[in-house]
Amino acid sequence: MPALKPTEFQGRVVWLGRVPDREAALEAEALDAADLTFAGIAGEAHGGRTRPSCSRVVSQHPKGTEIANVRQLSVLSAEELAAIAATMGAGALDPAWLGASLVIEGIADFSHVPPSSRLQAPSGATLVIDMENRPCHLPARVIEGHMPSIGGRFKSAAHDRRGVTAWVEREGRIALGDMLRLHIPDQPAWSGHNSMHR
Repeated sequence: MPALKPTEFQGRVVWLGRVPDREAALEAEALDAADLTFAGIAGEAHGGRTRPSCSRVVSQHPKGTEIANVRQLSVLSAEELAAIAATMGAGALDPAWLGASLVIEGIADFSHVPPSSRLQAPSGATLVIDMENRPCHLPARVIEGHMPSIGGRFKSAAHDRRGVTAWVEREGRIALGDMLRLHIPDQPAWSGHNSMHR
C-alpha cells in the first residue's frame, strides 16, 4: 500500500542555483538546469552524502559529527520570498543572496509542508523535504552588502517563511519552468506535537 499521496499541488521552478564555495561566500550562482545526484547538485558546497553536524542538531550530535546529509538543497517559495522582502521594505530579494538551490511558486504555506513530503520533477528527479529551514544571520550579511541598512531585518522577516531543506531521493534533471508535484505522507499529524514548546 502506498505511503505517500500524490496531491494536485504543484510548484513551478522559477529560480535554480548553487553555492560553489560556502567558505568564500554564501551567495549562489544562477543555473538554467541542474543534474541532481544522490549527493545533491554537482558543484554545490552543501552537497555530499554526509556532512558535519551543525547547531541545528546539537541536541542530537556534538557539533562537527559526521551525519547523513539531509540538507543538500535549500528550497524557497517565491510567494514567501516576496513576503520577506515586503516585510523588510526591500522591494525584492535575489534568491542568490540567500544561498538558495531552488525557488518554486504555486504551493501556499510552503515552509510548513510536512517533513518527508516529496517534490517530483517531470524527469523523475525527486527531492525529499527534511524540515522547515530556520532563518539565520548569514543571508543578512549578504543582503547588507547589496542593500545597506536592510540586511539586519532579514532574520525576523523570514520567520516561518525561510523554505525547507531537502535531499535527493531519485536522480534526474531539473530545469527552470519544470512543474514539481507535491506528494505528502499518508499519516495524520502526531498528537503530541502541539504540546511541544518552540
